[in-house]
Amino acid sequence: MLFLILSILCSVTVGIIFKITRKYNSNPIQIIAFNYVIAIALCYFTFSPNLEEITADAPWNIYVTVGVLLPVVFFFLAASIKTMGIVKTDAAQRLSLFIPILAAWLIFKEEFNSYKVIGLIVGFIALLFILRKQTENSENKWIYPALVLLGFGFIDILFKQIALYTTLPYTTSLFVVFGISLVIAVGIVLYGIIIKNDKLNIKNLLFGAGVGIFNFGNILFYLKAHKAFSENPSTVFAGMNMGVIILGSVVGTLFFKEKLSKINFAGLFLALIAIVFIVFSQFK
Repeated sequence: MLFLILSILCSVTVGIIFKITRKYNSNPIQIIAFNYVIAIALCYFTFSPNLEEITADAPWNIYVTVGVLLPVVFFFLAASIKTMGIVKTDAAQRLSLFIPILAAWLIFKEEFNSYKVIGLIVGFIALLFILRKQTENSENKWIYPALVLLGFGFIDILFKQIALYTTLPYTTSLFVVFGISLVIAVGIVLYGIIIKNDKLNIKNLLFGAGVGIFNFGNILFYLKAHKAFSENPSTVFAGMNMGVIILGSVVGTLFFKEKLSKINFAGLFLALIAIVFIVFSQFK
Protein backbone atom coordinates (compact mmCIF):
# COMPACT_ATOMS: atom_id res chain seq x y z
CA MET A 1 0.00 0.00 0.00
CA LEU A 2 2.96 2.32 0.66
CA PHE A 3 4.06 2.03 -2.98
CA LEU A 4 0.56 2.94 -4.16
CA ILE A 5 0.44 6.01 -1.90
CA LEU A 6 3.87 7.13 -3.08
CA SER A 7 2.80 6.72 -6.72
CA ILE A 8 -0.29 8.88 -6.11
CA LEU A 9 1.79 11.55 -4.36
CA CYS A 10 4.32 11.62 -7.21
CA SER A 11 1.60 11.90 -9.85
CA VAL A 12 -0.12 14.84 -8.14
CA THR A 13 3.24 16.52 -7.42
CA VAL A 14 3.94 16.67 -11.17
CA GLY A 15 0.72 18.66 -11.55
CA ILE A 16 1.67 20.92 -8.64
CA ILE A 17 5.04 21.72 -10.24
CA PHE A 18 3.40 22.64 -13.54
CA LYS A 19 0.91 24.80 -11.64
CA ILE A 20 3.73 26.64 -9.88
CA THR A 21 5.61 27.26 -13.14
CA ARG A 22 2.79 29.54 -14.25
CA LYS A 23 4.00 32.19 -11.79
CA TYR A 24 7.52 32.23 -13.27
CA ASN A 25 6.74 32.69 -16.97
CA SER A 26 8.49 29.40 -17.68
CA ASN A 27 8.98 27.57 -20.97
CA PRO A 28 7.02 24.28 -20.81
CA ILE A 29 8.93 22.73 -23.75
CA GLN A 30 12.27 23.22 -21.98
CA ILE A 31 10.78 21.79 -18.77
CA ILE A 32 9.45 18.74 -20.60
CA ALA A 33 12.76 18.18 -22.40
CA PHE A 34 14.84 18.24 -19.22
CA ASN A 35 12.24 16.06 -17.55
CA TYR A 36 13.22 13.30 -19.98
CA VAL A 37 16.94 13.86 -19.32
CA ILE A 38 16.31 13.08 -15.65
CA ALA A 39 13.77 10.32 -16.30
CA ILE A 40 16.02 8.44 -18.73
CA ALA A 41 18.99 8.72 -16.36
CA LEU A 42 16.96 7.39 -13.42
CA CYS A 43 15.55 4.63 -15.62
CA TYR A 44 19.07 3.56 -16.63
CA PHE A 45 20.55 3.53 -13.12
CA THR A 46 17.46 1.99 -11.48
CA PHE A 47 16.58 -0.75 -13.95
CA SER A 48 20.01 -1.27 -15.59
CA PRO A 49 18.54 -2.08 -19.04
CA ASN A 50 20.71 -4.27 -21.27
CA LEU A 51 20.93 -2.14 -24.40
CA GLU A 52 22.53 -4.99 -26.35
CA GLU A 53 19.19 -6.80 -26.23
CA ILE A 54 17.55 -4.11 -28.36
CA THR A 55 17.32 -5.35 -31.95
CA ALA A 56 15.73 -4.36 -35.23
CA ASP A 57 12.92 -6.86 -34.52
CA ALA A 58 11.63 -4.75 -31.63
CA PRO A 59 8.27 -2.98 -32.20
CA TRP A 60 9.92 0.26 -33.31
CA ASN A 61 6.73 1.59 -34.88
CA ILE A 62 5.07 1.52 -31.45
CA TYR A 63 8.20 2.81 -29.69
CA VAL A 64 8.42 5.80 -32.03
CA THR A 65 4.70 6.56 -31.84
CA VAL A 66 4.72 6.54 -28.02
CA GLY A 67 8.02 8.42 -27.94
CA VAL A 68 6.52 11.21 -30.04
CA LEU A 69 3.17 11.27 -28.25
CA LEU A 70 4.59 11.49 -24.72
CA PRO A 71 6.21 14.95 -24.95
CA VAL A 72 3.32 16.28 -27.06
CA VAL A 73 0.69 15.12 -24.55
CA PHE A 74 2.90 16.34 -21.69
CA PHE A 75 2.73 19.79 -23.29
CA PHE A 76 -1.07 19.59 -23.38
CA LEU A 77 -0.97 18.48 -19.73
CA ALA A 78 1.06 21.55 -18.76
CA ALA A 79 -1.24 23.83 -20.78
CA SER A 80 -4.33 22.24 -19.22
CA ILE A 81 -3.03 22.69 -15.67
CA LYS A 82 -2.19 26.33 -16.35
CA THR A 83 -5.54 27.21 -17.93
CA MET A 84 -8.00 24.76 -16.34
CA GLY A 85 -6.32 23.80 -13.06
CA ILE A 86 -5.09 20.64 -11.37
CA VAL A 87 -8.52 19.30 -10.44
CA LYS A 88 -9.98 19.12 -13.95
CA THR A 89 -6.70 18.04 -15.56
CA ASP A 90 -6.11 15.17 -13.13
CA ALA A 91 -9.70 14.02 -13.58
CA ALA A 92 -9.37 14.15 -17.39
CA GLN A 93 -6.09 12.23 -17.26
CA ARG A 94 -7.59 9.50 -15.08
CA LEU A 95 -10.77 9.27 -17.15
CA SER A 96 -8.51 8.52 -20.14
CA LEU A 97 -8.83 4.89 -19.01
CA PHE A 98 -12.08 4.81 -21.00
CA ILE A 99 -10.19 5.08 -24.29
CA PRO A 100 -8.45 1.67 -24.02
CA ILE A 101 -11.67 0.18 -22.66
CA LEU A 102 -13.59 1.41 -25.70
CA ALA A 103 -10.80 0.14 -27.94
CA ALA A 104 -11.09 -3.30 -26.34
CA TRP A 105 -14.80 -3.27 -27.13
CA LEU A 106 -14.82 -1.75 -30.62
CA ILE A 107 -11.49 -2.99 -32.02
CA PHE A 108 -10.64 -6.17 -30.13
CA LYS A 109 -14.29 -7.27 -29.72
CA GLU A 110 -13.99 -7.86 -25.99
CA GLU A 111 -17.26 -8.84 -24.33
CA PHE A 112 -18.71 -6.23 -21.98
CA ASN A 113 -20.76 -6.92 -18.88
CA SER A 114 -23.34 -4.56 -17.39
CA TYR A 115 -20.87 -3.15 -14.83
CA LYS A 116 -18.47 -2.03 -17.54
CA VAL A 117 -21.24 -0.51 -19.66
CA ILE A 118 -22.59 1.43 -16.67
CA GLY A 119 -19.05 2.56 -15.83
CA LEU A 120 -18.55 3.91 -19.35
CA ILE A 121 -21.88 5.76 -19.37
CA VAL A 122 -21.31 7.29 -15.93
CA GLY A 123 -17.73 8.18 -16.90
CA PHE A 124 -18.89 10.02 -20.01
CA ILE A 125 -21.44 12.00 -17.99
CA ALA A 126 -18.72 12.72 -15.39
CA LEU A 127 -16.45 14.09 -18.10
CA LEU A 128 -19.15 16.46 -19.38
CA PHE A 129 -19.76 17.72 -15.83
CA ILE A 130 -16.06 18.12 -14.99
CA LEU A 131 -15.27 20.08 -18.15
CA ARG A 132 -18.39 22.24 -17.93
CA LYS A 133 -17.38 25.83 -18.63
CA GLN A 134 -17.59 28.48 -15.94
CA THR A 135 -18.54 31.74 -17.62
CA GLU A 136 -16.46 33.88 -15.19
CA ASN A 137 -13.28 32.10 -16.23
CA SER A 138 -11.93 33.84 -19.34
CA GLU A 139 -9.06 31.34 -19.61
CA ASN A 140 -11.27 28.30 -19.69
CA LYS A 141 -9.91 26.17 -22.53
CA TRP A 142 -11.56 22.76 -22.31
CA ILE A 143 -9.72 21.57 -25.42
CA TYR A 144 -6.54 20.99 -23.39
CA PRO A 145 -7.96 18.49 -20.87
CA ALA A 146 -9.85 16.86 -23.74
CA LEU A 147 -6.52 16.36 -25.56
CA VAL A 148 -4.97 15.09 -22.31
CA LEU A 149 -7.73 12.50 -22.05
CA LEU A 150 -7.40 11.37 -25.66
CA GLY A 151 -3.60 11.47 -25.62
CA PHE A 152 -3.08 9.44 -22.46
CA GLY A 153 -5.81 7.06 -23.56
CA PHE A 154 -4.03 6.23 -26.81
CA ILE A 155 -0.66 6.08 -25.02
CA ASP A 156 -2.15 3.54 -22.62
CA ILE A 157 -3.26 1.37 -25.55
CA LEU A 158 0.23 1.50 -27.05
CA PHE A 159 1.93 0.72 -23.73
CA LYS A 160 -0.28 -2.34 -23.42
CA GLN A 161 0.96 -3.42 -26.85
CA ILE A 162 4.55 -2.89 -25.70
CA ALA A 163 3.87 -5.05 -22.63
CA LEU A 164 2.87 -7.91 -24.96
CA TYR A 165 6.37 -7.85 -26.50
CA THR A 166 8.07 -10.10 -23.95
CA THR A 167 11.35 -10.55 -25.84
CA LEU A 168 12.58 -7.38 -24.15
CA PRO A 169 11.98 -6.54 -20.47
CA TYR A 170 9.28 -3.90 -20.08
CA THR A 171 11.75 -1.57 -18.33
CA THR A 172 14.12 -1.77 -21.32
CA SER A 173 11.29 -0.83 -23.66
CA LEU A 174 10.47 2.04 -21.29
CA PHE A 175 14.09 3.24 -21.54
CA VAL A 176 13.88 3.19 -25.35
CA VAL A 177 10.62 5.17 -25.33
CA PHE A 178 12.07 7.76 -22.95
CA GLY A 179 15.09 8.08 -25.23
CA ILE A 180 12.91 8.79 -28.27
CA SER A 181 10.85 11.30 -26.27
CA LEU A 182 14.06 13.04 -25.21
CA VAL A 183 15.23 13.35 -28.83
CA ILE A 184 11.85 14.80 -29.90
CA ALA A 185 11.70 17.24 -26.98
CA VAL A 186 15.31 18.41 -27.45
CA GLY A 187 14.60 18.91 -31.16
CA ILE A 188 11.68 21.20 -30.33
CA VAL A 189 13.80 23.11 -27.80
CA LEU A 190 16.61 23.60 -30.35
CA TYR A 191 14.07 24.83 -32.89
CA GLY A 192 12.89 27.41 -30.38
CA ILE A 193 16.44 28.52 -29.56
CA ILE A 194 17.70 28.69 -33.16
CA ILE A 195 14.62 29.85 -35.04
CA LYS A 196 12.58 31.74 -32.44
CA ASN A 197 15.52 33.03 -30.37
CA ASP A 198 14.26 31.46 -27.15
CA LYS A 199 16.77 31.50 -24.29
CA LEU A 200 17.70 28.43 -22.27
CA ASN A 201 16.77 29.36 -18.71
CA ILE A 202 18.08 27.69 -15.55
CA LYS A 203 14.63 27.89 -13.91
CA ASN A 204 13.21 25.68 -16.67
CA LEU A 205 15.95 23.12 -16.05
CA LEU A 206 15.20 23.10 -12.32
CA PHE A 207 11.47 22.68 -12.91
CA GLY A 208 12.26 19.96 -15.47
CA ALA A 209 14.42 18.13 -12.94
CA GLY A 210 11.54 18.18 -10.45
CA VAL A 211 9.05 16.93 -13.03
CA GLY A 212 11.49 14.21 -14.15
CA ILE A 213 12.11 12.93 -10.62
CA PHE A 214 8.43 12.72 -9.69
CA ASN A 215 7.36 11.49 -13.12
CA PHE A 216 9.82 8.61 -12.83
CA GLY A 217 8.84 8.05 -9.19
CA ASN A 218 5.22 7.70 -10.27
CA ILE A 219 6.17 4.97 -12.77
CA LEU A 220 8.59 3.20 -10.39
CA PHE A 221 6.19 3.02 -7.45
CA TYR A 222 3.26 2.12 -9.73
CA LEU A 223 5.22 -0.89 -11.05
CA LYS A 224 6.21 -1.86 -7.49
CA ALA A 225 2.58 -1.57 -6.36
CA HIS A 226 1.48 -3.90 -9.16
CA LYS A 227 4.17 -6.35 -8.10
CA ALA A 228 3.06 -6.19 -4.46
CA PHE A 229 -0.61 -6.68 -5.45
CA SER A 230 0.15 -9.13 -8.26
CA GLU A 231 -2.89 -11.26 -7.37
CA ASN A 232 -5.26 -8.30 -7.33
CA PRO A 233 -4.19 -5.67 -9.89
CA SER A 234 -7.61 -4.02 -9.77
CA THR A 235 -6.73 -2.73 -6.29
CA VAL A 236 -3.82 -0.79 -7.77
CA PHE A 237 -5.88 0.35 -10.75
CA ALA A 238 -8.75 1.68 -8.62
CA GLY A 239 -6.54 3.08 -5.86
CA MET A 240 -4.33 4.99 -8.29
CA ASN A 241 -7.13 6.57 -10.29
CA MET A 242 -9.37 7.45 -7.36
CA GLY A 243 -6.42 8.55 -5.22
CA VAL A 244 -5.16 11.01 -7.85
CA ILE A 245 -8.62 12.47 -8.46
CA ILE A 246 -9.28 12.94 -4.72
CA LEU A 247 -5.82 14.29 -3.80
CA GLY A 248 -5.71 16.49 -6.92
CA SER A 249 -9.10 17.93 -6.00
CA VAL A 250 -8.00 18.68 -2.43
CA VAL A 251 -4.75 20.32 -3.54
CA GLY A 252 -6.40 22.33 -6.31
CA THR A 253 -9.23 23.71 -4.21
CA LEU A 254 -7.40 24.29 -0.91
CA PHE A 255 -3.91 25.38 -1.98
CA PHE A 256 -4.50 26.94 -5.40
CA LYS A 257 -8.04 28.19 -4.78
CA GLU A 258 -9.35 26.67 -8.00
CA LYS A 259 -13.03 27.46 -8.41
CA LEU A 260 -15.34 24.55 -9.11
CA SER A 261 -19.07 24.68 -9.60
CA LYS A 262 -21.52 22.24 -8.05
CA ILE A 263 -21.71 20.57 -11.47
CA ASN A 264 -17.91 20.13 -11.48
CA PHE A 265 -17.97 18.55 -8.02
CA ALA A 266 -20.79 16.27 -9.13
CA GLY A 267 -18.62 15.26 -12.09
CA LEU A 268 -15.71 14.36 -9.80
CA PHE A 269 -18.02 12.21 -7.69
CA LEU A 270 -19.40 10.50 -10.79
CA ALA A 271 -15.84 9.87 -11.98
CA LEU A 272 -15.12 7.95 -8.79
CA ILE A 273 -18.35 5.98 -9.21
CA ALA A 274 -17.41 5.16 -12.80
CA ILE A 275 -13.99 3.83 -11.74
CA VAL A 276 -15.63 1.66 -9.05
CA PHE A 277 -17.95 0.12 -11.67
CA ILE A 278 -15.00 -0.53 -14.00
CA VAL A 279 -13.15 -2.30 -11.18
CA PHE A 280 -16.21 -4.39 -10.31
CA SER A 281 -16.48 -5.38 -13.97
CA GLN A 282 -13.10 -7.11 -13.72
CA PHE A 283 -14.51 -9.63 -11.26
CA LYS A 284 -17.57 -10.53 -13.33
